[in-house]
Amino acid sequence: MAKSKTTAQIIQTNNKPFKKVKVDAITLDIVESALRNARYEMDATVFRTAMSPGIREQHDAFPLIADRNGKMVVGQFGSFISGFLEGYDGTIEEGDVFFTNDPYKVQGAVSHANDWLIVLPIFYTGRLVGWSCHFGHMTDNGGKVPGSMPTDATTIFEEGLVTPPTKLYKKGVLQETLLELMLNQVRLPTWNRSDLNAILAACRVAEKRVKEMCDRFGVDTYVSATQAALDRNLRAVGGLIQQAIGEDPVSFEDYIDDDGRGYGPYKIKCTMWREGKKVILDWEGTDPQAVGSINFYLNENMLKMFWGVYMIMVFDPEILFNDGFYDLIDVRIPQGTLLKPNFPAALSCRTHALGRIFDTFAALLGQKNPDFLAAAGFSSSPHFMYSGTDSRGEWYQLYQIGFGGIPARPHGDGPDGHSMWPSFTNVPQEYLEAYFPLRIEKHETVADTGGAGFYRGGNALRVDYGFLEDGEISIHDDRWLTYPWGVTGGEPGERSIKVMYRGGYDTGIVEYHLSKCDNVKVKAGDILAFITWGGGGVGNPLERPAETVGLEIRRGLVTPDGALRYGVVANKAGKVDEAATKKLRKQMQAKRPKKTPVFDMGPDLKTILDNCEEETHLEAPRPPIFQPENELKQAAE
Repeated sequence: MAKSKTTAQIIQTNNKPFKKVKVDAITLDIVESALRNARYEMDATVFRTAMSPGIREQHDAFPLIADRNGKMVVGQFGSFISGFLEGYDGTIEEGDVFFTNDPYKVQGAVSHANDWLIVLPIFYTGRLVGWSCHFGHMTDNGGKVPGSMPTDATTIFEEGLVTPPTKLYKKGVLQETLLELMLNQVRLPTWNRSDLNAILAACRVAEKRVKEMCDRFGVDTYVSATQAALDRNLRAVGGLIQQAIGEDPVSFEDYIDDDGRGYGPYKIKCTMWREGKKVILDWEGTDPQAVGSINFYLNENMLKMFWGVYMIMVFDPEILFNDGFYDLIDVRIPQGTLLKPNFPAALSCRTHALGRIFDTFAALLGQKNPDFLAAAGFSSSPHFMYSGTDSRGEWYQLYQIGFGGIPARPHGDGPDGHSMWPSFTNVPQEYLEAYFPLRIEKHETVADTGGAGFYRGGNALRVDYGFLEDGEISIHDDRWLTYPWGVTGGEPGERSIKVMYRGGYDTGIVEYHLSKCDNVKVKAGDILAFITWGGGGVGNPLERPAETVGLEIRRGLVTPDGALRYGVVANKAGKVDEAATKKLRKQMQAKRPKKTPVFDMGPDLKTILDNCEEETHLEAPRPPIFQPENELKQAAE
């Protein structure tokens, strides 16, 4: 979709130009720290006042505070302002508050319709001095299925309410008719109202703090300080680019396994190189947009943010992150591809592409710098949804984000069963069991699912949901077909799998479910094993200290059979047989290639697909680590 011309008109009652002030280092640090504190205060406001567990407990909400030009000074998920301004045709005045959840009208600043975005311009003595923004994922947005993220959608119109940039408040006055109309389109209007008010309250907090700083330091000093913070980031990231990014292009490609409609896999490809001071990220070679809902309308500024955060975390975590470096990155995404689909392509399941982008960045940044090369394992952002009418006649609806195995890093093991987003947390089991008709039968990591290596990939997470009421579920996941790859001698992690035990564990009735499916009917007594993927490993597993492998056997992270991948012979208590281990490692090392490939992708796609029962339906063979038949046999014994 072609970008629209910016037509927003900012109306100020005071048009006096800002005076550029030289800001000393101490004042800059104070302003920057105060803005960071305000950003965390925004989080606290949302998490204490929202109602949905996705926002309240898992923190699926993202704030920012921007300068007067819309560049993020502090925040987490990149700047939304440029996309908003490009899609909004109207006036911006003091007291206005804007709402949107239309990805196509804000150039992908929000990437699917469940993300409700508030944009609040901050005026001080009649002049625009900044912006506060926040979006949160709503448990429901209307649409054809509970949760509003249909896996088989072909257009955004199937995904519920879609509102272009609109004034929710006009000069401080709430547009009640608009709000009630929006809430009438969703299944959980009380939750949506509460979550939206929480997001707005957070933006009000930021507005108040910015005005306090203008009072304290003077408006010219505050505005100059925000620009100085952006300039400092520009210089710091510019230095990293010169050190870490070469002029010779490097490329990498990975795959989304399927689109929820039986088609796939879909390729994502990026080529990276440096031209002078600029980094080029060219996504030529990415597959055309999907018929299904795995398309990710990728805002260029958001992609710059993803790349910058990854770059900073890998090479210099001391750098304070903001939008200052954006001019150093040139993003090229072909129109009509998976990452820039044409309207009205469906977008609700875009997080699988988002996960692949993080894996791709790891591969690109590490190819020329092996000391900084991480494996794959971000890979997806799994979702589980459960809804229905309980025995009391009341509607219940759960949206929950799943966790997986995080990839091993060049300096340590990957965390087990962790979120790809660093600030996300799991929903406590007590919360789930208190508010929804289910019981968590198991919540544990799955031994041996992390890729073997000198540094082990994080193990997959298994959550078994025991259903106490009849209802229906939706499953969103990926990495069931392709493997989370290992690097520099490390092995791939295991793939994800979803298994239903009809009537409970002891009935022997087992069903395997696709990684993307809706409208799966469940009965009270059924149990779903929701098992995610493991992270890839880094380095030669035969060099991992044998005592570490023994310790992990005792901790339940590795089994004695799994220890053999490291060339370690040990019993169930984790006691290592040193002589047998030395002999086995010598034998295994002799069989390893003399030149270790950079990437171990696991079996090639043709081999994997040849092993599928039906290529057209993409029903993959079960991963070897998890075998429900063995579970049932053990239970019977």
